[in-house]
Amino acid sequence: MKKIFAIIWKDAVVRFASPSELIFFIILPLIFTFLLAGGTPKADGGDTRVRLVVVDQANTTISQNIIAELDKSTAVRPETLTLDEAESQFDSRRASVVLILPVGLDLQAIQDGTAQVDFRQQPNNLNATVAERAVQTAIRQVSSAINAATNAVKDAEKQAPFATEAERQAYFDASLKLAQSIQADAPERVTVIEGSTPDKVNYDPRANTSAGQLVTWVFIPLFGISALFAYERQQGTLRRVLTTPTSKGIFLLGTIAGQVVMALIQMSLLIMFGIFAMKLSWGRDPLALFVILTAAALAAGAIGTAMGTFVKTEGQASGLSIMMGMIMALMGGCWYPLELFPSIVQNIVKILPTTWAMQGLLALVLRGGGLMDILPAAGVLLGFAVIFFSIGVMRFRYE
Repeated sequence: MKKIFAIIWKDAVVRFASPSELIFFIILPLIFTFLLAGGTPKADGGDTRVRLVVVDQANTTISQNIIAELDKSTAVRPETLTLDEAESQFDSRRASVVLILPVGLDLQAIQDGTAQVDFRQQPNNLNATVAERAVQTAIRQVSSAINAATNAVKDAEKQAPFATEAERQAYFDASLKLAQSIQADAPERVTVIEGSTPDKVNYDPRANTSAGQLVTWVFIPLFGISALFAYERQQGTLRRVLTTPTSKGIFLLGTIAGQVVMALIQMSLLIMFGIFAMKLSWGRDPLALFVILTAAALAAGAIGTAMGTFVKTEGQASGLSIMMGMIMALMGGCWYPLELFPSIVQNIVKILPTTWAMQGLLALVLRGGGLMDILPAAGVLLGFAVIFFSIGVMRFRYE
């Protein structure tokens, strides 16, 4: 045991020799968890509509009607700002979408077919897609009433020309008001019937963020065990093990156990942040939480061990660890809920340990599960650990 503890202590000293390691160990994970969770609404029954920044440069009846239609939307929540404020928020990515109603957006422009709006959206953003549909619907609502009034004027002119332009405008205004009134009183074409059965799961996107960032930031360093092995091979440390009474098994056990223990400490700190700062229900079943965290750490450490037997240099190992960690985090549901993926992808990604780690963690923090609920996921993760540890031990070489 003394040898194992000595190896664990040696690896901890090497890893934290530079204070900058603390940035990646705890500071960046906390920052990313806080920022990503803060950008999603809490499950408290508040306004969950997508925030839509609106710049009304036109300041006409038409632009105000468009904003009024957007305010009725169940998908977006318009917020009027100045152009400078809107551009500043958009550039800093604090706003997903910005709608600019330019000067000249008036009744005549719509009648002439020259009316345009400026719609800006962040790339690859789901909220922007929702907002775009809502804006199109609002503009269509306003335009349809104007088109109906215009057609009414044309039909009236066919029967008897207006004596003056003022008379024609008065007829148009009356027709527009009538069209808007009919539009407002139109019955709903879709009847919505809500079920009376309460949902057992009160979905909180912050829970998905907390679990996802935990898996992401812990799996990548554990994959980095491969870089540790590559570094020690390059430095000749592993060759010098042959001159000591330390066996290959003791060396591997000490190295892997040390990294797993540090991962458990890191995960515990992130869990405490989730409990006290984000008010998440991580502490409902401590035993189940310990089991799934340990299983996840062992699986990731085993993959890192196996990777270390294939790479030749520390640079290769570091690049491969980051790439594999990012890909597995993305596909495993750490960044986006798996429910957003096509069903075929949801089935394929079951071959990834991150998928099972997320299922186990979400069963605890989101669904209020216990030990029995996470045992299948923990079992699969331990299966990953056995397979990849076996590969790593069999292929392990000192040089």
